[in-house]
Amino acid sequence: MKGIASFLKSIFLFKPEEPKKPFVLDDFEHRDGEDASDRTGDEGAGASLNRDEKEEKEKERKDEESIKNERKIRMVKPVSVNSSEAVDNREESDDGKDEVSGSLTTSLEVMKKRYSADINGDFKIREFKVRVKDKAYPAFICFFDGLVDSMVINSNILVPLMTLSVMPMDTEDRSVKDIIFSHLIPQNQIKMCKTYQEVVDEINFGGVGIFIDSLDAAFAADVKGWEHRTVEKPTSELNIRGPREAFIESIRANTALIRKILKDENLIMEDVLIGERSKTPCSIVYIKNIANSRLVDEVRKRLKSIKIAYLRDAAELEHFIEDDTFLPAPQILLTERPDRVAAYLSEGRVAVIVHGSPFVIVVPITFFNLIHSPEDYYLRYPYSTMLRFIRILGILITLFLPAVYLAITNYHQEMLPTDLLLAIASSREKVPFPTIVSIFIMEIAFELIREAGIRIPGPIGPTLSIVGGLILGQAAVSANLVSPILIIIVAVTGIGSFAVPDFSLGYSFRALRFIYILLAGFAGLLGISLGIFINFLLLMNAKSFGVPFFAPFAPKTTGKRTNTIFRAPLWKEEDRPDFLNPKDIKQQPFISRGWVKSEKGVESDGQENGDR
Repeated sequence: MKGIASFLKSIFLFKPEEPKKPFVLDDFEHRDGEDASDRTGDEGAGASLNRDEKEEKEKERKDEESIKNERKIRMVKPVSVNSSEAVDNREESDDGKDEVSGSLTTSLEVMKKRYSADINGDFKIREFKVRVKDKAYPAFICFFDGLVDSMVINSNILVPLMTLSVMPMDTEDRSVKDIIFSHLIPQNQIKMCKTYQEVVDEINFGGVGIFIDSLDAAFAADVKGWEHRTVEKPTSELNIRGPREAFIESIRANTALIRKILKDENLIMEDVLIGERSKTPCSIVYIKNIANSRLVDEVRKRLKSIKIAYLRDAAELEHFIEDDTFLPAPQILLTERPDRVAAYLSEGRVAVIVHGSPFVIVVPITFFNLIHSPEDYYLRYPYSTMLRFIRILGILITLFLPAVYLAITNYHQEMLPTDLLLAIASSREKVPFPTIVSIFIMEIAFELIREAGIRIPGPIGPTLSIVGGLILGQAAVSANLVSPILIIIVAVTGIGSFAVPDFSLGYSFRALRFIYILLAGFAGLLGISLGIFINFLLLMNAKSFGVPFFAPFAPKTTGKRTNTIFRAPLWKEEDRPDFLNPKDIKQQPFISRGWVKSEKGVESDGQENGDR
């Protein structure tokens, strides 16, 4: 009993071990001191050795010392990504300071060293001369081949600097730097840089660096020209009615798609860089006179506090800014449709665009936003409401149908009609496995088929899913591994999972389905009820950027709920969601259909009455 008590005490009173020290390279001076003491001991112990052995040992010690000295020269401590000391060390390695030097030779050496120009095949340097005020100044440009538009460099940078500089200009009282910036570089996006790091950041993002002798500043021009996809149809959010445009991997193309829809001068695209090394450009998108300032500040704070080396996609950013990582349901919406982002921005939400990702993040969201489809806004409201009920029915089927079947057949047979109960019993007469094992076999097989159909490229994937499902189902029934009615249950469950419009929410339902099956196998309907109770407790407590996940029902808000479960006509959606606390709660006037002379719920003077 004493051993059991100590074991339970060690579990419930568990304390983590002290964190281990991070790995660093050995201190060579300390090691040399240890080696010296070892050598002293060796010399004392080797007094009895003969002369030849002493000479051989001395030679080996000298060889070891030379190897250590060579390692001491070559080996350096690993550079930390997040520490400011690493940045200082990198800046000190570049000739002691990061400011642009007035010597062109120094700038050329710094840029070659920064980009390892001797081994970097796509880094190009072009040297030339610029004539200003009858004096020739050596200069060079540097850029990455493949990230820039060569025609823009030739026509907007090299040609003006190399040929137009000889033309007469009334610039006697101006400096060489001002003349070059104002007259000789006609590129529309050009900036003057005081440090090498500013030039490096521009070059890494498809720019060109321009260095001219005797100037203590450099120029950086935006000449992006990399290959990218054209705007195509959305692939994960298909619809019949509505726009057919989707986001691509270029951040400026995505911002343009949103501006093309909203056309509002109050639409803000606030740029921020994420990633200590990648410096991935991101944009915080909001309408400044609608979105709550505290919400915008919260999004900005979370983005700027992220410490990561490389950021590649919006899905990675989701892991860093979501409120609860271990909650099954997603608290952030990722969409590839510009019209959907524009609709959420007009309600007072905030979007985040990540360069290199075709999906845009929208925050905050609720559970009801995840079950809405973009097509709901383009269909008449009776059809939209009907489709929403169908989706809710699909969610209930994919979550509870296998678990309820298992609970009723194992624990609550009295709930079934006698004929149906006899039919189920006769179909399971030759099946050797319990019902829960058969359900798990078929559910896992269905998930394998679905995953294989996604991963196989081309038209083979859907064919494999259909043929594989038919063959496996028929073979399993013929081999008496499962009953025919169980095949129907699993098939209907899989079809219900496809009705979930958000793929992240669909993944959570697919995972929760197995948990409900286990609970039903252990305790029947009581286990399912317990699982529903715990699941709702977690969801009610969840928040998305301060907004409750089940708003406006839990907690109940005072505003109108015209676009949650039911879909009201657009002319009745006068207010924005009140749980977002927008600066302007009114989305449209009370009478938005001015042509209607008389309307139910509207007085003759245009005021609202209780019947509306």
